[in-house]
Amino acid sequence: MDGNGRWAQRQGLPRTTGHVHGVDTMRDIVKACVRLEIPYSTYYAFSTENWRRSDDEVGFLMNLFLTRLPALATEMKEADVKLRFIGNRQKLSRKLQSEMAKAEDLTKDGQYHVFVAVNYGGRAEITDAVKTIAGKVKEGHLIPDNINEKTIAEHLMLSGVPDPDLLIRTGGEQRISNFLLWELAYGELFFTKTLWPNFAEKELREIVSDFARRDRRFGKA
Repeated sequence: MDGNGRWAQRQGLPRTTGHVHGVDTMRDIVKACVRLEIPYSTYYAFSTENWRRSDDEVGFLMNLFLTRLPALATEMKEADVKLRFIGNRQKLSRKLQSEMAKAEDLTKDGQYHVFVAVNYGGRAEITDAVKTIAGKVKEGHLIPDNINEKTIAEHLMLSGVPDPDLLIRTGGEQRISNFLLWELAYGELFFTKTLWPNFAEKELREIVSDFARRDRRFGKA
């Protein structure tokens, strides 16, 4: 979900206004995914690196999450969406952690799975998984020779969820920026110059159609 700040600046508005519109876009795209019967989608809302932004912007984002989440959760429940948050919650305020837990509980019966990454980083996720596995080895619950890719995958935040088929990055940058590093090993990548607040269902459908035409060989000839 890249380009909120630039979208606002190009219109002479504060960067924070772009983030507000970005939340609305996420809501609309989630509903579009439901219409397209896409069972799983993940949204990169706040990375571990985003703490480096100004205190004012970070504070605004945290408050935005807090104030918009209750209404968003209600809309997601009505859309048959199950919300789940991935990332390290320990650095988030207790109030925000509480609202996230409430949103997850409210939407727990949804059929469409939506993951929102908050204070998430792919390297941190893999590091935490390795630490957990190392602890199990130390305690004698796991034999090193038995560790394989499945073992690591089972200790990641999206354990049990199919790997992403497609990554869409808005805003024109052509990199994955520490997002789902393990899970995107064979994911198709699509980069668009469209800024996130301008991203809409029409372009999503075009990208999905393009993806459907791609030949995914997974290393085979």
